[in-house]
Amino acid sequence: MGLSAVLNDESLLLTGQQLTLSITGGATLLNAVSVTVNQGELVGLIGPNGAGKSTLLKLLSGVDSPSKGCVSLAISGSLEPISALSVRERAQKMSYLVQGAKAYWPIEVEKMIALGRLPFQKWWQQSSDYDQAKVVRAMQLTETLIYRNRIVTTLSGGEQALVMMARVLAGEPEVIFADEPVATLDPYHQLHVMELLRAHAKGERAAVVVLHDLSLAARFCDRIYLLNDGGLFCEGSPEVVLSQHNIARVYGVDSQITRVGQDLSVSPVARLNNR
Repeated sequence: MGLSAVLNDESLLLTGQQLTLSITGGATLLNAVSVTVNQGELVGLIGPNGAGKSTLLKLLSGVDSPSKGCVSLAISGSLEPISALSVRERAQKMSYLVQGAKAYWPIEVEKMIALGRLPFQKWWQQSSDYDQAKVVRAMQLTETLIYRNRIVTTLSGGEQALVMMARVLAGEPEVIFADEPVATLDPYHQLHVMELLRAHAKGERAAVVVLHDLSLAARFCDRIYLLNDGGLFCEGSPEVVLSQHNIARVYGVDSQITRVGQDLSVSPVARLNNR
């Protein structure tokens, strides 16, 4: 799909068709995986180490370009290849939260979060009151307001992860792509970040998140893509994807699946020898 196409499903926000990524030496990291993201959805990408989750996320967000296939975004009633968008347009509509996101230069937390507003400013413009309000709101949502005057590199890894989440939220993108955003966080903040992503994925917005915690995926995601060996093993609701059979086949573990209220809880209990 190299050209724009008429959007027949008004809820469709982003699509990746037959995405393939091959690297020098002939290895294929991702093979013909197709993904759709609808408005109001939190979509989870799960699978064992090396399954292709982060690779897929980078292709969907435009961080990397596929060897084959195309990623398109719904814009004004049509699907437009993201490769046709300017860097500025892409940054206004999509935001990518890298795995293990942390700061590498010593600036104040508030200034770091304000970088999320740069795609909406001309190079000569100062931050407006509107921009500042978005920054403050992002700090309130992530509970980082108490750090606003701290130097970001003096914060713990988990605290820095929340600051980076705030920077993403300050830009109010249509789609957030987050690669293992809860990996460095304690249980309280794991739930907090997933609640933030869930809250963002409403109305005309969406989020795509890579997760290793299957219980968090079951609780918060509307749909899940289960990857294995660079390909798509299955896709669907948490109830469909997170079965004992699928988990055994892909992860090589026996699991206990229970329902707590309306939520599924998935607990690996033993490794299997026939993975």
